[in-house]
Amino acid sequence: MVTIYHNPRCSKSRETLALLTARGIEPDVVLYLQTPPDRETLQILLQKLGMQSARQLMRTKEAMYSELALGDKNESALLDAMVKHPALIERPIVINADKARIGRPPEAVLDIL
Repeated sequence: MVTIYHNPRCSKSRETLALLTARGIEPDVVLYLQTPPDRETLQILLQKLGMQSARQLMRTKEAMYSELALGDKNESALLDAMVKHPALIERPIVINADKARIGRPPEAVLDIL
């Protein structure tokens, strides 16, 4: 089963979802701004994405990142910030079994399908 962490207001997220459906894949769509992942789920996502730091999963150019002064925070604080403020999470994230990719560009997800 393929899952996409989706924000319908994001063009890359919409393009990635369209790419999946064009390939006949009907993913489980998680509207993560409405249903934010918990800390454990974020840690699993980081592992599946092959990321070493929570910061790699964050939208560091978001105003909220600066407003919350996250530049020098530790891993625990970064995870807490993403749970509390899911807009900080990079998007879209597509998961297939034990692998995940961020759909930037949307074609980046093709190698896990």
